[in-house]
Amino acid sequence: MHLIHRILSLAAILFGLVTVIAGTRVLAGADPGYIVFLPLLIYNVVMGVAYVAAGITAWLCPIRGKYAAAAIFGINLLVLGIIGYLYTVGAPVAFESVGAMTFRTFVWLVLFLGLAWREGDK
Repeated sequence: MHLIHRILSLAAILFGLVTVIAGTRVLAGADPGYIVFLPLLIYNVVMGVAYVAAGITAWLCPIRGKYAAAAIFGINLLVLGIIGYLYTVGAPVAFESVGAMTFRTFVWLVLFLGLAWREGDK
């Protein structure tokens, strides 16, 4: 297994674990310092588990990992669009949530592109 492939897989797993831990802490009552949009918080915790699964999948099978990363990127992009819209119409979505979702979407775009590049490099 190529070093870049390992790094991308581990990054996905670690990103998922951090997402689950941070989201679970807020669900348990920790105050993040901004308005929490509960549906987005639940989505992020569930997706954190999917991030870990995608990272493990990428470690075991780069082709399937690439497809998992593409799916996660697409779903995150859709959710980003939805919460971006909700934010602009004044729904209780914090600007920090839009920024965090933008970051998640970007991370999964990079992971997808990296895995796709590694697959084509073989």
